[in-house]
Amino acid sequence: MAKVKITLTRSLIGRPEDQRATVKALGLKKTNSSVTQEDTPVIRGMIRKVEHLVTVEPE
Repeated sequence: MAKVKITLTRSLIGRPEDQRATVKALGLKKTNSSVTQEDTPVIRGMIRKVEHLVTVEPE
């Protein structure tokens, strides 16, 4: 299955708790941190919820 690289590009300061929890569930901790995840519908839904905070690149 394909993989995607997700990078947290915006700060979580002042963001709602559900967005913070989604970023944490993706495995991101600090600004500019990156993780590689499988490209599944679940991960795509999480990315869509916080798309204004992250950048996504195919791997």
